Amino acid sequence: MTQTVFIDGAAGTTGLEIVERLQGRPEFELIVLDDSQRKDASARAEAFHAADFAVLCLPDEAAREAAALAEGSGVRIIDASSAYRTAGDWTYGFPELIGRDRIAAANRVSNPGCYPTGFLALVAPLVRKGLLPGDWPFVCHAVSGYSGGGKALIARFEADRTIAFRDYGLALGHKHVPEMQLYARLAHPPVFAPAVIPAHRGMVVEVPLHLHLMRQAAPADGLRDALADFYAGSPVVTVHPDAPDEILLRTDSVPSDKLGLWVFGSADGTQARLVARLDNLGKGASGAAVQNLNLMAGLPETAGLAL
Repeated sequence: MTQTVFIDGAAGTTGLEIVERLQGRPEFELIVLDDSQRKDASARAEAFHAADFAVLCLPDEAAREAAALAEGSGVRIIDASSAYRTAGDWTYGFPELIGRDRIAAANRVSNPGCYPTGFLALVAPLVRKGLLPGDWPFVCHAVSGYSGGGKALIARFEADRTIAFRDYGLALGHKHVPEMQLYARLAHPPVFAPAVIPAHRGMVVEVPLHLHLMRQAAPADGLRDALADFYAGSPVVTVHPDAPDEILLRTDSVPSDKLGLWVFGSADGTQARLVARLDNLGKGASGAAVQNLNLMAGLPETAGLAL
């Protein structure tokens, strides 16, 4: 049975990549508005009411307006913005953490942020298992390709090839922090230090740890084993057993919906570095939305994904 999907904001970076992942799939039929209707509230409301599923690829306030337009319809929504990520009446769309059954049964799903995907994949299972303390003042360093910043940042980086590194979020209080704290079950908001590099896509998220200062903490090997056990059998998440000398992001990376995790430990056991690598447009955005859509539609979780 073919199910209909309306992507509100299909002309943006996330929307375009979702469309690519759905093309050629007979399970879905896209409801497409022409350019003159894309910002027309009546046309969008009509599309919501005609669709089985909708994916919101919009800024936060526009996503809230879109959800209001969908009220009274039977459409099931996936929101790629940060508008509803900590809302109690929306299901957080990280199936590996939240549970695939919960995603499959949900009517309103909020896609995780790209940086929080890496942070939570590393930290949340370890805090849950009592292998890291939930009251520790965690720090998260991360770099991302510029495509995560939307059209304006893409244009800036592609127009000015002299930019080598963009540090930002320097006033702290980044909008990703609340979901990082909530779903990792942390007593304190982590200090989050994001940056952008001159690559179109790709992301590395890192959490450094002073294991010897924590009142409860497993050794690095124990942290790695616990993550491997938690994600055992996952078609998307891989916990790497090796400890390479370097982890690279390349400027010519192709789309990927994978998420790779590593644990590095010092020789004396006092320190560790938890590292995640993902595609900010893949598992960090469009790939995650399609993964959630598959689950909600009762289809194989990885259908259409780049794995």
